[in-house]
Amino acid sequence: MNSVAARPWYREPWPWILATGPFIVIVAGIYTAWLAVTSNDGLVTDDYYRKGLAANQTIAQSERAVNSGLRAGVRISMETLSVRLQAGDPGFVMPPTLFLTISHPTRAGLDQSRVLLRNGDTYSGEVRLPASGHWLVLLEDESKTWRLMGNVILPANGETIIGSPGPVPAPADIRN
Repeated sequence: MNSVAARPWYREPWPWILATGPFIVIVAGIYTAWLAVTSNDGLVTDDYYRKGLAANQTIAQSERAVNSGLRAGVRISMETLSVRLQAGDPGFVMPPTLFLTISHPTRAGLDQSRVLLRNGDTYSGEVRLPASGHWLVLLEDESKTWRLMGNVILPANGETIIGSPGPVPAPADIRN
């Protein structure tokens, strides 16, 4: 006759091992629900209609730059950013100042906004950027009727062209 006494179920390891998986899932679900309730979802906005109108204005500004044939040659050296702005439209009037926003795609703390002053054919201003990285450059006029946006990867040799495709012709006094 078998003299081994049966132990109660809670003294066996297998029920506990099998219950561990569902228990972990329940705890993870409660934690996820807590995160969803307490955290801020920055992608959802209360004023979506106004943001949509602003997006339409941004698209219209970019289209005006394309229609004017705007191109900008951006050069970043040391702590100075210079821009050569040219327009394919002969009726386009060069503004006295440009508004520059240079931003890093992943580190908002490095974003900068500057006013670039016109000096002859170029606009220039002071910026402080790390030696290397990927940067988004946004150029606008004072009244924000047009905008140019492009990418600059540092370190860059020479100019980076943003705007209409094609090379920006060099001014006559710089040609070799």
